[in-house]
Amino acid sequence: MALVTTTEMFKKAYSGGYAIGAFNVNNMEIVQGITEAAGEFNSPVILQVSKGARAYANHTYLVKLVEAAVQENPDIPMALHLDHGDSFEICKSCIDGGFTSVMIDCSSMPFEDNVKITKQVVDYAHDHGVVVEAELGTLAGVEDEVSVEHGSESYTHPDEVEEFVTRTGCDSLAIAIGTSHGAYKFKASQCTRNEEGILVPPPLRFDILEECIRRLPGFPIVLHGSSSVPQEFVKIVNQYGGNMPDAIGIPEAELRHAAELAVCKINIDSDIRLAMTATIRKYMAEHPDHFDPRQYLKPARQAVKDMVAHKIQNVLGSAGKA
Repeated sequence: MALVTTTEMFKKAYSGGYAIGAFNVNNMEIVQGITEAAGEFNSPVILQVSKGARAYANHTYLVKLVEAAVQENPDIPMALHLDHGDSFEICKSCIDGGFTSVMIDCSSMPFEDNVKITKQVVDYAHDHGVVVEAELGTLAGVEDEVSVEHGSESYTHPDEVEEFVTRTGCDSLAIAIGTSHGAYKFKASQCTRNEEGILVPPPLRFDILEECIRRLPGFPIVLHGSSSVPQEFVKIVNQYGGNMPDAIGIPEAELRHAAELAVCKINIDSDIRLAMTATIRKYMAEHPDHFDPRQYLKPARQAVKDMVAHKIQNVLGSAGKA
């Protein structure tokens, strides 16, 4: 099976009450870990590449790694997606360079500018058989080049979604309902603390999601910033020389509920980074004499696979849906 667009994936996910995991890829081990999990649990998957990943690993290397994953998992539907494209030019480059899906993120711009640039990308993408994700509302937090200060984020206004989708022709819409980029998704002042002293984030705004669903029946919704920042990995990072105080994510139960509604794509990046980093830190501390990268990257790759397998089975609900 060649790379596919997300069109059929989202149709099946919407009607089936599950979501497709969109996992960010930066190197071979991450691509392998994600796709091995998808293959083992017969799940469709989206491999997404940020502007920062293209700068780090080179567009061609990333595309060829993904093509290799497709060859190794011929029965698994896979899409290659540009995450947070910030201009027509980068979207065009990815469309011309083999991606099957792109995101144009002009959410920080005025509404009319967002419509204009999104429509430009949609027209070019559709002419080349590629689908487009757009965004209304902005998320706080930091992810590669995307950085929005806490307090400067804005929820999606449901009264804008119909006009935006109609005028742009986008194929899916990322909305802001309280998720946040990075591992430090919330300030302590926004949260409560449980009996163990761990921050408990504010609940997601399901009222906004439900109103968007009402206004866009049958239309695929996307959630960005949806890592859950597992505390066991935060503890390992901190135990072995790291410093990640008050790192907190989105509760998985809330993400599962969103997937049961109209959320067809859930973006996960920080959890993969945490799993890899925690595993490598622990390995290096326990094996100070080792210097072969394969020795510590092998368990790191397994940690990525285990993380993605958990998400597929227990959060996304996409196991067996390939």
